[in-house]
Amino acid sequence: MTEELVFYTNPMSRGRIARWMLEEIGQPYRTELLTFGEGMKKPEYLQVNPMGKVPAIRHGDTVVTECAAICAYLAETFPEKGLAPKPEERARYYRWMFFAAGPLESAVTMKALGFEIPTERLRMAGCGGFGDVMNTLEMAVSGSTYVAGERFTAADVYVGSHIGWGLGFGSIEKRQAFVDYFGRISEREAYKRANALDDEAGKTMQAA
Repeated sequence: MTEELVFYTNPMSRGRIARWMLEEIGQPYRTELLTFGEGMKKPEYLQVNPMGKVPAIRHGDTVVTECAAICAYLAETFPEKGLAPKPEERARYYRWMFFAAGPLESAVTMKALGFEIPTERLRMAGCGGFGDVMNTLEMAVSGSTYVAGERFTAADVYVGSHIGWGLGFGSIEKRQAFVDYFGRISEREAYKRANALDDEAGKTMQAA
């Protein structure tokens, strides 16, 4: 019997990234919707993720948190879907996935919170300057059709989600390279299904 796949999320969270990845792999999964605050801090969920945050997945007895890790885990656990990197794609795949999880997320978050790193302290910040991060991200999506090459992978789910979110909320610069790249990947049926499911889940939670 296939191990049950459980998805813990809130439709107004980074869980949308994991939802997209789950739709890409096409495996059955059960969704557990959690409210911010009390719902995510219940003892039973803290046993899944002591941080009390979403998303998380449980696959049988295995728990995975953090969106980049969830994307990578699902890609490697279900290799028949072709979302894990081929040997020649690994360097770019891991480079850009971890870039998005580290410098990109840090820089965007600090900017959104109004934190500006003094020029003389940039060396202390792992993300460096916001402009440098944007220039590097543009390079990541400009050299080929997808971030790891000419084939869509889990890295595109993760990096692309950051770009789509950033364009939608104005937290990243609206550069043409970002618009073009997100336009390509947002046409995927799995992305559309994931968005529809999360939008419906949002309505359900609001009505409750």
